[in-house]
Amino acid sequence: MATHNWFQHYPKGVPHTINPDEYKSLPDLFETGFSKYQDLPAMENMGKCFAYSELNEKVDQFAGFLQNHTNLEKGDRIALQMPNLLQYPIAMFAALKCGLVVVNTNPLYTPDEMKHQFNDSGAKAIVILENFACNLEEILSETSIETVITTEIGDLLGGLKKTITNFVVKRIKKMVPPFSLPNAVKFNDALKLGQSSSFQRVEVTGDDLAFLQYTGGTTGVSKGAMLSHRNLVANLEQVCAWMSIMLEEGKETVITALPLYHVFALTCNCLVMFKLGAKNVLITNPRDMPGFVKELGKHQFSVITGVNTLFNGLLNQPKFSALDFSKLKVAFGGGMAVQKVVAEKWLNTTGAPLAEGYGLTETSPVLTTNPLDGTDRVGTIGLPIPSTEIIMLDDDGNEVKQGEPGELCAKGPQVMKGYWQRPEDTAQVMHGEWFKTGDIATIDGDGFIRIVDRKKEMILVSGFNVYPNEIEDAIARHEKVLEVGAIGVPDKKSTEAVKVFIVKKDSSLTVEEVKAHAHEILTGYKCPKHVEFTSELPKSNVGKILRRILKEQDAKVNNYD
Repeated sequence: MATHNWFQHYPKGVPHTINPDEYKSLPDLFETGFSKYQDLPAMENMGKCFAYSELNEKVDQFAGFLQNHTNLEKGDRIALQMPNLLQYPIAMFAALKCGLVVVNTNPLYTPDEMKHQFNDSGAKAIVILENFACNLEEILSETSIETVITTEIGDLLGGLKKTITNFVVKRIKKMVPPFSLPNAVKFNDALKLGQSSSFQRVEVTGDDLAFLQYTGGTTGVSKGAMLSHRNLVANLEQVCAWMSIMLEEGKETVITALPLYHVFALTCNCLVMFKLGAKNVLITNPRDMPGFVKELGKHQFSVITGVNTLFNGLLNQPKFSALDFSKLKVAFGGGMAVQKVVAEKWLNTTGAPLAEGYGLTETSPVLTTNPLDGTDRVGTIGLPIPSTEIIMLDDDGNEVKQGEPGELCAKGPQVMKGYWQRPEDTAQVMHGEWFKTGDIATIDGDGFIRIVDRKKEMILVSGFNVYPNEIEDAIARHEKVLEVGAIGVPDKKSTEAVKVFIVKKDSSLTVEEVKAHAHEILTGYKCPKHVEFTSELPKSNVGKILRRILKEQDAKVNNYD
């Protein structure tokens, strides 16, 4: 395999390699951080801030509950289904300390999506926000979940604020649909039970699983990427090494608007910033842009992460440019391509660079990122981070010549152990020791990597992977649909949008019926924005729908700009 001299472009002071065994496990990291930064502010949400010592106390209480008041044992899976609230890191840290495997679950999932994930993972417990508990009630009896912990948005705000917040959410805004989970334990009750129980340390190693992080991967149906403690420790060490020239321990404030159940925020915002002793400001609802900007005005933040659409949304808020950016050092963009116009406008508005990186759920997630010393190259995904190797392969598994497009393949300590109970799917994405990302890329003469296209037919909607198979399966359930093909089409707001082509079984089928049906089964961002009826779909000689042809034909007759 050819080698590239990535290191000559590394910022001065950034090491070429890291020690993936710096911590034996994530609980070892937690122990160190809680001791080292105990008096510093750790997490803040909705005006409530916990110091590292206070957070540690809550984590141990919840761990005590899990260990002494449930039948959970090391290696069991626990689902977490919450937006960014203080309850999330407490539950996650506690679960990992107990040797449990965390199954992060999107709160917006439909009952069908929840059931698949819970049954595939074999989850035995769940911590869920009451706003979504009605969906759990619908499918709970069809899963192996035995322990249910429910929480309300204001539970950890304390005093009158807790009472008022929960009352407004439930009674005034009516954001909590009725549900009945008679055996559920309330989060605050779990903390009280854990407070009177002693937590016994569990021996956790680097090879033990930390997360089943669900993704469509580079193939098919949603499956759990097995991320070990060593995978996550390695990636947080790699990211910390990259940022060491700019960020200081105990002095940073990070804005976490991306959901912590997403692997980008999980590693880069939660774990990396914990190691650095940063103050982490959790944003529960970043879609409320005016409210988000108002919250930003309360903090002299030094780091913010997001996807292109989030940065673009902030830049288009009239009050954003008036904020105090004097402490802002860097913004990190990932999950989808950062547009050049957005990066330039961000720099002009805030005075801080918007550095683009790249990674996948299967790689914990970061593989590459742009330098932070001012030599970043807008439009590229930067350079491989320390202890990471990258090559480009053709369809026959041969390395392509420099500058030619090939499938981006990666090797490093952050690459997953495989897909949960899916050895065949795992084999499909591995070429020896190399993980095949499914993305086509080129390496510039100076070592910077540029994504050209996606090899697979995945659709990228606002940084989330949407897979045609899942869309087609959902739409095909409609009794009036004969055949369906799904593709991604360009969309200014979300990079791509879902479009479906349908052959009717019943001529009375309407676009409105299709969209209403989709919304019953799929999360919003997966639902088709465009619906087109056709008399037939292009197929191969074995009857497989040729999405590539659909995409080509659609591009000829439609201009989505």
